[in-house]
Amino acid sequence: MASEAVSIDLNMCNGCKVCVDACFVDVIRWDDEKKRPIVAYPEDCVWCFACKIACPTGCIKVVPTGFRRIPAAY
Repeated sequence: MASEAVSIDLNMCNGCKVCVDACFVDVIRWDDEKKRPIVAYPEDCVWCFACKIACPTGCIKVVPTGFRRIPAAY
């Protein structure tokens, strides 16, 4: 299921916004009202793991779902 590709454990999140800055495809957005990150567009995740790697608290989980063609490295 695409909505499970990226998940954020909000109990561990410190609200630093690093994941929002790291996500270059805007899958993770900032909710100004709730002052927390949200997975806004999970279907657009390219499984780059930038958000997971950048997160200082380790609260982000990325699970590749389905099949997607992975481009060859240059």
